Amino acid sequence: MNYKSLDPSKTYLITGAAGFIGFFLSRKLLEQGCNVIGVDNINDYYDVKLKYARLEQLKPYETFTFIKGDISDKATITNIFEEYKPNIVVNLAAQAGVRYSIENPDVYIQSNIIGFYNILEACRHYPVDHLVYASSSSVYGANKKVPFEETDFVDNPVSLYASTKKSNELMAHTYSHLYNIPATGLRFFTVYGPMGRPDMAYFGFTDKYFAGEPIKIFNNGDFENDLYRDFTFIDDIVEGIERLLSNPSVEEKAVPHKVFNIGNNNPEKLMAFIGALEKCLSNALGKEVEFDKVFEPIKPGDVPATYASTDLLQKAVGFKPETSIEEGLQKFVDWYVDYYLKK
Repeated sequence: MNYKSLDPSKTYLITGAAGFIGFFLSRKLLEQGCNVIGVDNINDYYDVKLKYARLEQLKPYETFTFIKGDISDKATITNIFEEYKPNIVVNLAAQAGVRYSIENPDVYIQSNIIGFYNILEACRHYPVDHLVYASSSSVYGANKKVPFEETDFVDNPVSLYASTKKSNELMAHTYSHLYNIPATGLRFFTVYGPMGRPDMAYFGFTDKYFAGEPIKIFNNGDFENDLYRDFTFIDDIVEGIERLLSNPSVEEKAVPHKVFNIGNNNPEKLMAFIGALEKCLSNALGKEVEFDKVFEPIKPGDVPATYASTDLLQKAVGFKPETSIEEGLQKFVDWYVDYYLKK
């Protein structure tokens, strides 16, 4: 395996820099002296205070430039590419959330389709060394075969969010083919950790506990056929991305476009995950914590299982996520208690 390490002399453009993954990736690159241009529209899909808190942590770095802008605005993106001429682009800006896409389809088309098209066009007119972009495990839909492999059939998405991510992969492949843009899509599997997204289940469960409210579990109370999720800790996600940045696909005579799973390769039953979260809260608070639970039917767009095969990623850059659920959740809980309860 012969992969190149990060090049601090390059300019890195990260869209969604105030978002969960975007923030942690930006910080990791800045710590290594990289020049990072961060773009974010700071929308109010969830608490903007958390987005600003992330940006505050990036401000002290002299090599960080932040631009408040929307990737769905073509002129904004064109101007950024023209002025900063990024070498490596990481597109993490997207409208996230499976359930939200059922109520608010417009924003998904705007951000995930038009926004990504603008990024591809900019990479076409201002050539880059590598475009890395966020796809999602949701492209696998309700596939029964596990673990999910990148070669699996993914033409049956069960949510609009999943459709937009599958579209991103097709668009990237076409632009790679037509304009020789080295591009890599990353299918993320349930990313969690400190400063994470408040719309994610583990975050919402913790909120409910402190509000004295029951948590809703969408598995029909069926413990035998409980939902499985491949929960992946944020540090593992960031390391996987970082290792890929300087290593675009350049196989001879092939389209320079690749797709990788980034998941924990170790799915957990939802109820086991909830048990681990209760235990981590008990550790942090010094008392026994048990959620009050309400069981409801599975929601439209949700899938029964996510489980990543990470063989391709390991082969490409020698990396496999390894943070245990207990270790990752404890880091989240300790941050949560510090951020929300000690103010």
